Amino acid sequence: MFCHAEEQLVPILWESIYLRFLLRRNDNLKHYRYTRKQWKLYMLQNAINNVFVQLTASLDQLSQEQYVQECRTLSNGTIGKHLRHIIELFQSLENGYASGIVNYDKRKRDTQIENDKKFALSLLDKIRNGLNKEDKELVLESCYDEDSGEIMSIRTNYNREVAYNLEHTIHHMALIRVGIHEVSSIRLPENYGVASSTVRHRKTICAQ
Repeated sequence: MFCHAEEQLVPILWESIYLRFLLRRNDNLKHYRYTRKQWKLYMLQNAINNVFVQLTASLDQLSQEQYVQECRTLSNGTIGKHLRHIIELFQSLENGYASGIVNYDKRKRDTQIENDKKFALSLLDKIRNGLNKEDKELVLESCYDEDSGEIMSIRTNYNREVAYNLEHTIHHMALIRVGIHEVSSIRLPENYGVASSTVRHRKTICAQ
């Protein structure tokens, strides 16, 4: 019997296996619909899916009390607060997709997300299922001067912001990992909260 996170991972694994099979058989490649651009998008979406599966699996094992428990190692922050930050940046991107303007500074800061584990998990699921949008040009608005409040506008695109959110999520998962070790005895995957570039670097060192 698969847990909720494992059920999400199964189709990802099978599609990955199928792709490898086709790549070994050049005569079948002409029948495959992925263009080079679509393949890169698939890899990005697959990376996000894998990260969300890890994140969901770890949260599934935490109690509600552990989710909101203040952690000394997180400067008295909570796992829930870090998850809220992850979720609200993805929400800002999704909300800005239609208008073409993304502003992470205007996130809601919804305390229900950090205080209600089940609610937060439902939002993670919703975000994961909504990340298959077509790429398009966007404008990123932000203020980097706390005194003037002047807003900067920077040209970007949807896939670029998805990639940013992926890296941002991994960064906060590294902090969540610290919090989980403080409040529980849950065993996490070795690469939980570790950037893919770091994982590749470690593999290179081990191979030498």
